Amino acid sequence: MKKPEPHPTASEMRGEYDFSKGVRGKYAKAYARGSNIVVLDPDVAALFPDSKAVNDILRAIVRVASKHAANPPKSTRSPIKKRQ
Repeated sequence: MKKPEPHPTASEMRGEYDFSKGVRGKYAKAYARGSNIVVLDPDVAALFPDSKAVNDILRAIVRVASKHAANPPKSTRSPIKKRQ
């Protein structure tokens, strides 16, 4: 396997590159946030007009699931009586 070449030093930079008006870290915050791309199957994607609709329904599902987890359903069965 070949070793990657080291980054060029300032003396190896071409003269036509002008970074004098560059801003260090201009896009760093956006890059750090990143993006989470999820690819939907075509049949599922057809159900939603845009990403807002997908996010809205996912938030609703999370709310319902959270309530369900916090308040599990009570058993409707009567307790089993032990035979003596």
